[in-house]
Amino acid sequence: MDYVQNLDPSKLLLGLTALSFVTSPFQAPPYNLPIMLFGSLAQQQDANMNSDNQASQTFAGLLGGSIVFDIIWMTSNSQNVFIRLLTVLQLLLKVPTFFAFGLALRQRGGQFSGLNIRGGDLGGATVWDSMPGSFGAVGNGYQNLDEERPPRAAPSMPTAHPAPPPSQPPAATTAPYQTV
Repeated sequence: MDYVQNLDPSKLLLGLTALSFVTSPFQAPPYNLPIMLFGSLAQQQDANMNSDNQASQTFAGLLGGSIVFDIIWMTSNSQNVFIRLLTVLQLLLKVPTFFAFGLALRQRGGQFSGLNIRGGDLGGATVWDSMPGSFGAVGNGYQNLDEERPPRAAPSMPTAHPAPPPSQPPAATTAPYQTV
């Protein structure tokens, strides 16, 4: 990890943006240039002291996902040898850039808040506790199938019981068939 700490995320991002721009007119992954341009904007926005690191979190997620998509792209598409070389170089540069941005986010106190993952802490309450089907109240976590459900407390307000139906007057007897 010491190697990643010495990397400058802005220079890596600038290099990736330049490679994406050079390969964009050819048969190359079309999503790389927009992701890198978004990363440039995210880095500028997060340089602002009032930022909540949301843009860098999104960029780091997109960059990590694009690594997988690059591998799929290169296995399913044929490219010029020179463009393929640049695409492989770009893929190799994405890995340290991803780790450098993740480390920079951690140093600024950021987290991947969408899943509530804080440095690998998966034991605490997550956003999924409040989802339907979580088998409990918010913050209780999931209930295993073999666990007994804890008894519920009595409601604090008295429940209203439905009123008995009003008495009906006796129905008049009529002939079973009516003529019009």
